[in-house]
Amino acid sequence: MSTDPSTALLVVDVQRDVMATSVRSDEIIANVATLVDRARDRGAPVVWVRHRDGGLVADTPGWQIVDALAPAPGEPIVEKTFADSFASTDLADRLGELGVTDLVLCGAQTDACIRGTFYGGLYRGYPVTVVADAHTTEDMREWGSPVGPEEAIGLFNLHASFTRLPDVAGSVVTTAEALGGS
Repeated sequence: MSTDPSTALLVVDVQRDVMATSVRSDEIIANVATLVDRARDRGAPVVWVRHRDGGLVADTPGWQIVDALAPAPGEPIVEKTFADSFASTDLADRLGELGVTDLVLCGAQTDACIRGTFYGGLYRGYPVTVVADAHTTEDMREWGSPVGPEEAIGLFNLHASFTRLPDVAGSVVTTAEALGGS
């Protein structure tokens, strides 16, 4: 995987209220922190995405990015209202300004915003690498999911590893492997 500035780390929805209800939040936040540090050390752009809607109201404590992670000065924060981080946002423009051609994806929620952003990126021509142990979700069975959160994460990782379009593909790595890791 490329570790030059054309590869960006896209950190999606690691917000207090989102992570409070997600499985393995502490582990995922630690892995995201490792990825952020590695991207910064290698000069790869870090782009943050933050969701807002009726449940995540802008400028409230729960809407904020978790305390353990903080965007550095100059790192873009994209505000979104749809699962796909590209939909009705300036994300593609910001990536273009940074010269980004490839994405490394982490954050929450696996079965909503991570999935939406993964496919949104591919459909817009970005190869997207999902970091298998750096995304999470809550238990969605109450809303009709036939599987629990761990199964949803595993199933998405499987799908992402086999997703191909004519000119781009998805891939899956671990935190240890991402952005030029071991």
